Amino acid sequence: MRTAAVWACALAAAVALGGCSSDPASAERFDYQLGAAYETEGGVDTVVRDSTAKPLPGAYSICYVNGFQTQPGSAWNPELLLTDSDGEAVIDPEWPDENILDPSTAQKRAEIDTVLGPVIDACAAQGFSAVEIDNLDTWTRFPDLIDEDSVMALARLYADRAHASGMEIAQKNTPDGAGRIREDVGFDFAVAEECLAYDECGSYIEAYGSRVYDIEYTDNLPESFEELCTRQDRPSVTILRDRDLVAPTDPEYVYRQC
Repeated sequence: MRTAAVWACALAAAVALGGCSSDPASAERFDYQLGAAYETEGGVDTVVRDSTAKPLPGAYSICYVNGFQTQPGSAWNPELLLTDSDGEAVIDPEWPDENILDPSTAQKRAEIDTVLGPVIDACAAQGFSAVEIDNLDTWTRFPDLIDEDSVMALARLYADRAHASGMEIAQKNTPDGAGRIREDVGFDFAVAEECLAYDECGSYIEAYGSRVYDIEYTDNLPESFEELCTRQDRPSVTILRDRDLVAPTDPEYVYRQC
């Protein structure tokens, strides 16, 4: 059963009044459900689900949108894909079934928005409270092919779309300059992956205070999760998940929260 403190914390998050304390008795319960959408015993207050899933009734539901890369199996105009010096479409080395989008011109950004903007609109129509736009860091991973200004310009299109539809929008990863990025784009909070593992949490906390949701993964823990939970620089909402984000029915499923 959720305590009154937890309900108050979830409401605070929903109206952008801040996050919660790290006290387990009053912490906002958060889950990251991209691999599968499911309900857990006791429920959660805040959850991230893919744009193809439905929001969780009664929770502050965040809709995942891959805003700077293609989704596996999706069809895109080749002119909107980033290409290398040989004219070949650039592939994410960690996700070889995803291409990088090319936001280098206003026209290309507008065309990308005609594809992904309706996805954001659909998140709002389904009842999501916010969107999480993934792969904002493309200019840091492909610095010779893409520049920060064009990425930020596309991010502003997404933020404007989300806010116009009544949703908040999260900055995903890209800790360096988080405060400047928040001001430039208009992000409302942050979703960070492995910011403790890479000592990046402070940048998010400085920019977003207690509205930082951190996901650590079992295959990349620099120390035990118990020890991570005692660190002074950890976000107040920090969870541990299996890398594939599977459902509780899968034997590989892991979920813990500080």
